[in-house]
Amino acid sequence: MPLPDAPLASCLKLIVPAIALLASALSFVTSPAQAEESDKRTVSLSATGAVKTTPDKVDITTGVTSEGQTARDALTKNTEAMTKVVDGLKAAGIKAKDIQTTNFSVSPIYEKKKQGYAAFITGYRVSNQVHITVHDTKKLGKILDAVVSLGANKINSINFGVSEPEPLKDEARKQAVKNAIANAKLYAEAAGVELGPVLTITEESGVVSPRFAAAAAPMAEARAVPIEAGTTTIQVRVRMTWELR
Repeated sequence: MPLPDAPLASCLKLIVPAIALLASALSFVTSPAQAEESDKRTVSLSATGAVKTTPDKVDITTGVTSEGQTARDALTKNTEAMTKVVDGLKAAGIKAKDIQTTNFSVSPIYEKKKQGYAAFITGYRVSNQVHITVHDTKKLGKILDAVVSLGANKINSINFGVSEPEPLKDEARKQAVKNAIANAKLYAEAAGVELGPVLTITEESGVVSPRFAAAAAPMAEARAVPIEAGTTTIQVRVRMTWELR
């Protein structure tokens, strides 16, 4: 014989709310470990370490821009000039692997639009740009003089850098941690607490700050372009967190 439906329905009405209440209560339960972790007092600080060094390489962006009545004319002029520049770089001791084309473009030259008239093309411009790495900084002045003399009419950037920055970055990391610890001790002492164990260490950035120089046009006399390499700074920034006691 089937059981009556009314008692079952009454039981379900009592059980369902009870289960919902229990689930709600459980969602707010925190384990002892989590509670202890959230109650910890901490201090977090960022600090920077920096190491200066003499650069041992130079990155240069240079090239040739040529104009002509037709695209073909401009391209022919540009190709002749750029070939001389690249050949001259190789003759000066720059290896093929240290010469890389970074930009090549052909674009029309427009006459300025006058009132009531549409702008029209008067010629074409071709630009060819290369990136060069010079591993002997003492030769930089002579190389700049050579590329300009051979036809380069654009030198966009001169960037002094370091070939192997990692060992210097490691020194900067040590300095950054040392500075962070000193600052954390100062804050803890000022707050009347003790510095506990380190909880986290995060490297926020490691930067080689290059030194830039503007190249002067070569003088009529056979003298190298005066360039000063100066120093390059390698910086590392870390963020550390300590427990406070």
